[in-house]
Formats: sequence, C-alpha cells, structure tokens
Amino acid sequence: MSQLVLATGNAGKLKELQALLADAGVEVLSQKQFDVPDADETGLSFVENAILKARHAARLTGLPALADDSGLVVDALAGAPGIYSARYALDPVSGLPAGDAANNAKLLAALDTVPAGPARAARFVCVLAFVRHADDPLPVLCQALWEGEIALAPAGAQGFGYDPLFLVPGEGGLTSAELPRDRKAQLSHRGRALLQLRARWAETGL
Repeated sequence: MSQLVLATGNAGKLKELQALLADAGVEVLSQKQFDVPDADETGLSFVENAILKARHAARLTGLPALADDSGLVVDALAGAPGIYSARYALDPVSGLPAGDAANNAKLLAALDTVPAGPARAARFVCVLAFVRHADDPLPVLCQALWEGEIALAPAGAQGFGYDPLFLVPGEGGLTSAELPRDRKAQLSHRGRALLQLRARWAETGL
C-alpha cells in the first residue's frame, strides 16, 4: 500500500495525520482531491461514524481509506459535544457548522458556572477506521483517549478545534494549542491511535 485516502475535509486533521505518517512510506491523500463530499455521519458513536466515513471515501475513490472520527467529551455536559463536536455550534442562518471559534465560545458559555479544576474534566476521543476497500468485512479500528480539563479561556495558536481550551495535565498549565507539535503528537488521542494503527500494519502487512 503506497497511497490511502483520508476521509475528511478538515485541513487540520489532514496536516496532522500527514505529519504522523510522513516516515511510514504511505502517501496520504485528501478526499477533497477526488471531489468526494463529506459522508453523512448518521452513526450514534465515534466507531460507527469512522467506519461510515472510511467506506464512503473508499467507495468513491477506489483506494484504501482511513477515517478519523474524534471529538471532545465533557463530563459536566453529560458527554457533550461528543460525536457532534465539529457541528456543536451552527450558523443561525445557514444551519451549517459555524466553525472552531463558535464551537469554543459555545463550550465556554455552557461551562460558565462550572469552576476551574476537576469539575471541568474532559477527554478527547479518537477512533481511526481503516478499510482496504469499500466492502471490507473487517475494518481495522484503533481508539485512544486524552484526558484533561477545559480551561476558563482559550490560549495558544497551534492545533485546531478545541485545542485552545484543552488543558493538558502535567504540562505546566499549557493547553493543547500551546504544546510544541512533536510533544502533542506524543500525547494526543490521534497520535496514540495512529501508533496503534501503524503497529497493526506492521503485524499484518497491510
């Protein structure tokens, strides 16, 4: 396998996964290069949505496909935004996802009365689904969590999504968006899920 298509239109995810796979001998192509529209994420879990997205991209490109379904789970919000993390805040006119800044603002508003510390416990979740072809009966699934807390205000310019609000334990009060890129790759949910996937590839010769 020399090429795979990444089933996302998220430029941040594409850049991060390309960097993490740079030395694996695999060329990661965006589904946008093939004009593949985003899949309808009708699943009720990260696992279901990851598989849906991977099959969709593989079917429309004819290439092996890797999908990442990830999000933020906040204890004080009963697990929200969860699988709706990317579409937590919607544009009132179009009804479409309003973007990272709006998502972060909505999250801070929802936690306005929750004090700093353990009461703001949260975790990033990442599920990677890899399919060799659209009808692959045995998708390869890898999952990882990244525990932390939600900050009182955003900080940092690295990363994307909720990174500016995600306080990383043991890192001197830094958010994910303030970490050096290589440190984030070591700690993050996506980086550790990808390590699992690379180990599976090494074991099975995918």
